[in-house]
Amino acid sequence: MTGKEILHKMKAKVGLGSSTSDTAEAGRGKSKMFGKQITHGFHLVKGQSHHAMEDYIVAKLKQVDENELGLFAIFDGHLGHDVPDYLCSHLFENILNEPDFWTQTEHAIKKAYLITDDKILEKAVELGKGGSTAVTAILINGQKLVVANVGDSRAVLCRNGVAKQLSVDHEPSKERKDIEDRGGFVLKLPGDVARVDGQLAVARAFGDKSLKEHLSSEPDVAMEMIDEDTEFFILGSDGLWVVMSNQEAVDTIKDIKDPKSAAKHLVEEALRRKSRDDISCVVVRFQ
Repeated sequence: MTGKEILHKMKAKVGLGSSTSDTAEAGRGKSKMFGKQITHGFHLVKGQSHHAMEDYIVAKLKQVDENELGLFAIFDGHLGHDVPDYLCSHLFENILNEPDFWTQTEHAIKKAYLITDDKILEKAVELGKGGSTAVTAILINGQKLVVANVGDSRAVLCRNGVAKQLSVDHEPSKERKDIEDRGGFVLKLPGDVARVDGQLAVARAFGDKSLKEHLSSEPDVAMEMIDEDTEFFILGSDGLWVVMSNQEAVDTIKDIKDPKSAAKHLVEEALRRKSRDDISCVVVRFQ
């Protein structure tokens, strides 16, 4: 599949925006959610690697009974795009299908992540040997934000101009004991990051069947209430965070009211700072 075909596939998943080139994708949306005007925008650009684009985005609104949900995610694939593509289609569906989503949200999300990973492993012949990180954000009735993640894609909230990271970077060096307890090892060569079994630069991910015995797909989950001081939040793949801090990202876009423009500006700033990876960014504004 060509990069252009994948980008048009991404456009269909997101349901927003239009393809501007073979290597970039952008879009925006807005909603009045329980009296709050909420806008969102996103921007993706392919990195300098020789493989096709492996970042996928979800940015959509969904009505469930009397509840209004904002569903936002970044899936950063590796060794192919099939696993992040599968996550685009199935992860939120699996989360919302959990019977206790509304009463035990954190438990439901963790269970759905594990169920989804089991399905991906069952379909390894079809989906290939690759995997994907994930950061998901569910906005419930404009009042509560629930963030979950595996890997190094990140969620950052801005409140009163101050950045607050809601996700956890699952670095192999931080989870060495768990990896070793599973029979794996962490190797860091000079000039490189630490890697699980000398291969994967994250300790948690979907897929990666050949490494799965030594990896986890259990997410960290955080909840945050959206108050009058909450300005926006950012979801970004590691191509963004490798070149800027959380506070730098917030400061870069705090005065840009249009979230699509803000997302584009963040991606362009990461490129200016010489990020070479695929870069994906979602910005959701409350003010």
